[in-house]
Amino acid sequence: MAAQEQALLSTEIVNRGVEASGPDAGSPTFSIRVRRRLPDFLQSVNLKYVKLGYHYLISHAIYLATIPVLVVVFGAEIGSLSKEDLWRKLWEEASYDLATLLAFFAVLVFTISVYFMSRPRPIYLIDFACYRPSEELKVSKEEFIEQARKSGKFDEASLAFQSRILKSSGIGDETYVPKSIYSSANSATMKEGRAEVSEVMFGALDELFQKTRVRPKDVGVIIVNCSLFNPTPSLSAMIVNHYKMRGNVLSYNLGGMGCSASIIALDLAQDMLQANPNNYAIVVSTEAVSFTWYTGRNRSMLIPNCFFRMGCSAVLLSNRRRDFHRAKYRLEHIVRTHKGGDDRSFRCVYQEEDEQRIKGLAISRDLMEVGGNALKTNITTLGPLVLPFSEQLLFFATLVYRHLFGKREAEAGTATSAVKPYIPDYKLAFEHFCVHAASKAVLDALQSNLELSEDNMEASRAALHRFGNTSSSSIWYELAYIEAKGRVRRGDRVWQLAFGSGFKCNSAVWRAVRRVRKPVRGPWLDCADAYPAAL
Repeated sequence: MAAQEQALLSTEIVNRGVEASGPDAGSPTFSIRVRRRLPDFLQSVNLKYVKLGYHYLISHAIYLATIPVLVVVFGAEIGSLSKEDLWRKLWEEASYDLATLLAFFAVLVFTISVYFMSRPRPIYLIDFACYRPSEELKVSKEEFIEQARKSGKFDEASLAFQSRILKSSGIGDETYVPKSIYSSANSATMKEGRAEVSEVMFGALDELFQKTRVRPKDVGVIIVNCSLFNPTPSLSAMIVNHYKMRGNVLSYNLGGMGCSASIIALDLAQDMLQANPNNYAIVVSTEAVSFTWYTGRNRSMLIPNCFFRMGCSAVLLSNRRRDFHRAKYRLEHIVRTHKGGDDRSFRCVYQEEDEQRIKGLAISRDLMEVGGNALKTNITTLGPLVLPFSEQLLFFATLVYRHLFGKREAEAGTATSAVKPYIPDYKLAFEHFCVHAASKAVLDALQSNLELSEDNMEASRAALHRFGNTSSSSIWYELAYIEAKGRVRRGDRVWQLAFGSGFKCNSAVWRAVRRVRKPVRGPWLDCADAYPAAL
């Protein structure tokens, strides 16, 4: 057990400069930083999550098993007859009456109707919009620290800590923060919170309605997710009021769901659209930075200050088949993983008060390990749904072999020669990757464990560098980047992967129904060409 725990730790020697005072004044000082890293996916894959993925895959196995058999049998029978023999059997040797024909066609029509009515309605993504705040809210890393110092809320040790975090964060010098956080007064007020979310939500929705030419009164479902700011009336009610939406609109407000909440909202929208035909649904994802802002001295709570930035996405979904021709993507799969049953997972991202009763979001040292375990569960469940059969076969064969014979080999002392689990190549399942841009360290670890290329991670790194961690909306800024580069072709598959408090890891898989042209407006309009060179 100790060896396994040690394998999850990495050490780093940090030069802290020359000691200014004390008995060691004038001497260089160093410290050793110990960090947790993601678990090695090659070492452990739980068979029960593979079973869960295959359960999803074979939920319609009756069609997969019977239809090919019937086609083969019918084809063999027809193929054994000549054209003349077939004609004679149909018209000369068989006798038909009107009642038989009517009964046959009635059964045929009934069967076809039941089949099409029982099929889930396709969910189309018509378009989406990501809000880009005004230039006056833009801040560099140096300005961020200087403004925080001027606010008078931080001591020098806390400022120095945040400065060190920012240098290795992967965040650039053009991210956006609300002005209220630099005020000497409390920024987490209802007035400031409403002002911030109103700006980003209505900005994203205005752009979405203009791009899609859909009227607010045509929308039947509205879902908003924002973790930390949940006023009364709700954020979804604010949208209904602002756009004077119809009285029977189905509105939902998701709070406290973390950075993976956008995919949770997508899952809810999918359920609502399945139950309400010929409808539009809008999913709005945002976070109130003024409510993530922490002014105390607890270092685990100072970390979110360095990463979270302003942002918002608005997505228009439809279940109307006639929208196929103007839609961009069709929703293929959503796989959700929740590790809240484990205490460490539950508390690794936790909102609480510090010793001075200052509220903040505490980030546990176990975050990397917990996130890695949740990710492993999620992608193991997702694999059977998306991977080519050859990859599934190799993966499943090595997994079963280890499950059946691994313990025997370990007891016999031959575990070193045992077959390692085959980790599938997810690059064969997707053309585009939108991985939640949490931090540079998280993206580095994910890239290493999933064996993704720099091209696969480009959208995530670019979004982190240009806009920072915009919480649940980050996966949409990444998709907007891919579109701004003109890389989406018809049939391309997009994997959106997000993780957040709880602890949750969620995946959404989209398929492009047409070639997506470069947008004429969006957050990347004048800066996409600067990447990846700017990274």
